[in-house]
Amino acid sequence: MVQNPSNEARRELLENAKTIAVVGLSNKPERTSYMVANAMQNAGYRIIPVNPVIAGETVLGEKAVASLAEIDEPVDIVNVFRRSEDIVPVAEDTLKMKHKPKAFWMQQGISNDEAASMVGAEGIAVVNDMCIKVDHALLRVGK
Repeated sequence: MVQNPSNEARRELLENAKTIAVVGLSNKPERTSYMVANAMQNAGYRIIPVNPVIAGETVLGEKAVASLAEIDEPVDIVNVFRRSEDIVPVAEDTLKMKHKPKAFWMQQGISNDEAASMVGAEGIAVVNDMCIKVDHALLRVGK
């Protein structure tokens, strides 16, 4: 099991982040991915929806892309809403990004040691099985 960064390290990560790519973001407001991304956007982060099913559509005012590789700008956090067994391809896509993100954040209930090892070996912080929205609130991030 991957050891998560300390509370202080996660707080610092969230305070310094500007852009979050949300893999698996749904365009349905009743979905957890939409609610979490909306809350993070309202907290001041730029959200980039990543979902091949809705690529080209606008979600939360941002155009969705099919894959992480399509993102040209720097991304601070890759926030993942996919089943644990589907995380390795997301980790592989993360490693193909034009700009290496600072963190690979698997949402609450999501864990994959192989994916965590892959991105961690490249110096990307790995957060495992934690909700970014809950962490943002509990850690009292200044954003």
